[in-house]
Amino acid sequence: MSKTLELKKKKVAEIAEKLSNSKSTVVADYCGLTVKESNELRKQLREAGVEYYVLKNTMVRRATAEVGLSELDQYLTGPTAIAFSSEDVVAPAKIIHNFAKKHDALEIKGGVVEGNVVGVEQIQELAELPSREGLLSMLLSVLQAPVRNMALVVKAVAEKEEEGASA
Repeated sequence: MSKTLELKKKKVAEIAEKLSNSKSTVVADYCGLTVKESNELRKQLREAGVEYYVLKNTMVRRATAEVGLSELDQYLTGPTAIAFSSEDVVAPAKIIHNFAKKHDALEIKGGVVEGNVVGVEQIQELAELPSREGLLSMLLSVLQAPVRNMALVVKAVAEKEEEGASA
């Protein structure tokens, strides 16, 4: 009996460590996914560097109490799968959100983004953000716009002077 209790305490400590080290955590209800669909989701998450686990709610509640995220407990009902990302804030939300669009059985419950407990709406907003590369290209085009406009003005002035000189 004590060996089982020690294993459970160790598992709770692991979950608490993952919660405290992750930049983004998404809690979802996976009930109804087939094994094939679940494996496909796990593969997509793994490729993005996201850890995905099906965990017991009581163990997660104990872990949230340890790290001060007890607000997350409201989302720990029914079958629960949790995706942890210690590198990319957007990746778990984006992957699970896109997967849930195609598979009605997967439902986002809530999550934690950089230490703040958030609801489904915030997770979906995070998921709909453009990728890092997309944001950088938008920034670059905004930065290039004044230079491009200035070049067009200079070109127009030069063309007008040429027309005036040839006439």
